[in-house]
Amino acid sequence: MPHTVIEIPEKLPLYVQKEMVVFPYMLFPVFVSEKEMAIFREAENYETYLVFVFERPENGTGGAPGGRCEIGTLCKVNQTKKLEDGRYKVSLEGITRLRILDTEPAGLIMLAHCEIVREFVEKNLVSEALVQSLNALLKIALSHGKPLPDDVMKMIDYIDNPARLSDLVALYVNLPVGDLQELLETVDPLERLKKVYVYLTNEVQRMQVKNEVAGEVTKRVGKNQKEYILREQMKHIQEELGEEDPRSADMNELRKLIEEAGLPEDVKKVADKELKRLERINQASPEYNVSRTYLDYLAGMPWNKSTSDSLDIVRAEDILNEDHYNLKKVKERILEFLAVRSLKENMKGPVLCFVGPPGVGKTSLGKSIARSLGRKFVRISLGGVRDEAEIRGHRRTYIGALPGRIIKELFRCGANNPVFMLDEIDKLGNDFRGDPASALLEVLDPEQNFTFNDHYLDVPFDLSKVMFITTANQLDPIPGPLKDRMEVIRLAGYSSEEKLHIARNFIIRREMEENGLKGRELDFTDEALLKVISDYTREAGVRNLQRTVGSVCRKVAKEITQNKEARTQITPETITELLGPKKFHNEVAAENDRVGVVTGMAWTETGGDILFVEVTSMPGKAELILTGSLGDVMKESARAALSYIEAHSEEFGIKPEAFENRTIHIHVPSGAIPKDGPSAGVTMVTALVSLLTEKPAKRNVAMTGEITLTGRVLAIGGLKEKVLAAHRAGVRMIVAPERNRDDLEDIPDKVRSELQFTFINEAAEALAAAL
Repeated sequence: MPHTVIEIPEKLPLYVQKEMVVFPYMLFPVFVSEKEMAIFREAENYETYLVFVFERPENGTGGAPGGRCEIGTLCKVNQTKKLEDGRYKVSLEGITRLRILDTEPAGLIMLAHCEIVREFVEKNLVSEALVQSLNALLKIALSHGKPLPDDVMKMIDYIDNPARLSDLVALYVNLPVGDLQELLETVDPLERLKKVYVYLTNEVQRMQVKNEVAGEVTKRVGKNQKEYILREQMKHIQEELGEEDPRSADMNELRKLIEEAGLPEDVKKVADKELKRLERINQASPEYNVSRTYLDYLAGMPWNKSTSDSLDIVRAEDILNEDHYNLKKVKERILEFLAVRSLKENMKGPVLCFVGPPGVGKTSLGKSIARSLGRKFVRISLGGVRDEAEIRGHRRTYIGALPGRIIKELFRCGANNPVFMLDEIDKLGNDFRGDPASALLEVLDPEQNFTFNDHYLDVPFDLSKVMFITTANQLDPIPGPLKDRMEVIRLAGYSSEEKLHIARNFIIRREMEENGLKGRELDFTDEALLKVISDYTREAGVRNLQRTVGSVCRKVAKEITQNKEARTQITPETITELLGPKKFHNEVAAENDRVGVVTGMAWTETGGDILFVEVTSMPGKAELILTGSLGDVMKESARAALSYIEAHSEEFGIKPEAFENRTIHIHVPSGAIPKDGPSAGVTMVTALVSLLTEKPAKRNVAMTGEITLTGRVLAIGGLKEKVLAAHRAGVRMIVAPERNRDDLEDIPDKVRSELQFTFINEAAEALAAAL
């Protein structure tokens, strides 16, 4: 069905617009200046017709290139009216689509050569279905609040022409001007109708979502208003009944806690200010919980709450002896603290550092100290801690902020003078989150920690009454400034005699109870325990001893449940039967005296140990080979020992040719274990002299000491640990530097009585004892 034929002039005035697109049948006004009015005056010469065309911006619209469009709309000027501000209002009516073929200037305006775009559409089932669907969509849009004039709605009901309907609906769908121009340029009415249908469907979906969101918001607002009104009514009813509002009761309870907490004056001001702020915050706000938690911590901290110390020194000594065997230095230091505390009321808590191998009772000692003093015990492990905030806390600006572990544990224990154990302080790490060891500098300094400032609390707290005890396996990883703040007490390993006492007095009783043998008669003989200590465990502490005794108890328990005859005594034979072949052999007693092999002693973080220095030589170029995973310091000791022997070869009866064209090889067995330190110097001198003079070295003599190039023997560290390890291995004589003679006091009497000690100033003195 073709459109009605319209005759138009050959040329028409051209009106270009950048802000709107005009469709046929559209009635609309434009407001123009005096200069633009020339176009509309010229239209009077062309039967009041002109061409209205859209010009895309330079960057294009909807992917189309910029510039004036080819398809425009024939418009008729219906009325012009001059306004008070000097502009003109021109009423126009869209007639039909035009294709611009060419343009030419005509004075101040442009004239366009155009042709009418013919639209043909046949009525069929597709067009009718599209028209009906579009009508239905329009009514849905209207139900969702899409404003359409009543006359337009009535008109739409009667329009069955797809071309006319698509143009009319396009005017009332909120589309960008680029999309409107695309619709104008779509000549096929059915195709245009489909596009309008898609646009209108999207618009309806947007309106549905918008209405759902708006409905949900209205519903929530309504619910909040309802709750507010109900709360106000409840508040009024409670006032009438003389009852208190829950929020007011909460605030009053918090205010009472703050008053009773005994806060320092400056902290009280902070708490009162925060409480006033909390009263103004809505309970539904996340900020409410942050502020409330902060006030709970402030009010709950033990600002003035202390436990009273038990000043009975005799009772404290009994408790320490009851829980731990020996450890004289530690017990003496605690009793000294109690003595001073009984004479001086306000004294700062000491900062002790227990250093020793695993299993010697460092951590359990902290509990005993707390029990002997009558104080609460707090323990945190610092192993693997890398974040400074673990010590000082997070600032409250962060989500989920909490105090550091120091403040948190004091809050939990409810006293400002507990025994606070910082376990494994040598295992602290550091990374991009800070250095916790540096944060501990303030915590462990009695001159600073009375104003310890946690980032979360942000007010000073007094830590000077806390007794801090730190534990470590070795001192080397602890930074110097931190080490300087602590009083170091070394806990060496236990001798076999001490382990026997510990097993008899503590371990057996505990393991029998743990394994269901409490109340049963089971006696471990001393010989059985010594066999476990020497043949099944080889350690400085007693952890493996405890495990092995536990294993024996479990095997006995298993026999009882199998209705076998219950054992009443554990003998060495029983130990072999239950535990199998022995795991450790007496390395010294099992070997013969050999040339070039000397027994040395070493200190490790798990206690002491013995090592063997083996030396051999072979024909070849004059050089020294060193093997056995030796560190730089140990390699330098070997070179110094060889240089010393070469310089004094005549004194030792060594021929000069012994060094010529001979390769000397020094090896320290257990090559997989790294070894370092200067204390094997004397051992290396003895092994070299033994080889070069072909005199066997006594296997049951162990030695230690650093040597100089002139043969002087210097002091070494860890003598107690080394002597205990040598004693365990079956050594009968110890050769050590004269400067370490005073360290004999630390060695148990039983061990001292079973060993012969030779103290030397010169390396040559060791040869007489060992060769």
